[in-house]
Amino acid sequence: MGRSASESGQSQPELRPRQPGHGLRRDVGLLEALASEEAQRAGGLGVVGLARLTGREKSQVSRALRALAEEGLVERDPDTLEYRLGWRLFSLVARTAENRLVRAAEPVMHALSAELEETSHLCVLRDREVLTVLSVSGHSFRVHDWEGRGVPAACTSAGRVLLLGATPDELYVRFGATDDLPALWSRIRQAGRDGYASVREEFEDGLAGVSAPIRDFRGRVVAALNISAPLERIGDRLGLAGRVTARAAAAISGQLGAAV
Repeated sequence: MGRSASESGQSQPELRPRQPGHGLRRDVGLLEALASEEAQRAGGLGVVGLARLTGREKSQVSRALRALAEEGLVERDPDTLEYRLGWRLFSLVARTAENRLVRAAEPVMHALSAELEETSHLCVLRDREVLTVLSVSGHSFRVHDWEGRGVPAACTSAGRVLLLGATPDELYVRFGATDDLPALWSRIRQAGRDGYASVREEFEDGLAGVSAPIRDFRGRVVAALNISAPLERIGDRLGLAGRVTARAAAAISGQLGAAV
């Protein structure tokens, strides 16, 4: 019979126990690679690219991606076969971000509404519409008429500040080819210069409003702080309302980690 490895003087390879969380760390590495600038610029990455970025075997990456896709954490483009971050991950992040945003914004909105004696709104962008997620009156209570309601982004002050980071090409993709796109681009640029946007009776007869951008720690616009009121009541002080709203939006941005 043959001798054992110990008897022959040959050392056996050491079998190291798999460390808890090792697989999770490798999966997180894949998600981070899909969130990288390279992946975002390309609109996704294939197995070869992800293997290169993470330093892993292609077969390992492929198996891990299939498991992540089954849970909705990544998704595969059926045409290019490249992977990108999935719907479930974005859903979790969006819920967390919006909850934090509301917590940071509500006390500031109460103070803003009391100062201007008008209702304030916290708005986010959803495709072509502005969605109100929180409304606060000047009398220290919430009002629900606007909450959950979507309005067209192009003709509202909130929509214009929410689109501050958009390029003309992105506006074309979002709204299509219309005669109003050059005017919208001009108004967005003006809002960027002023620090707030204002409208008079563009969305609704007799209604005027101002909005200022709320930014996150990356400097990206994540929400708009809006004041809307009858034109006869706020028309003569739109500039003042815009500047006051911009200061309030900057205070919320600071709580989200933005440099203000």
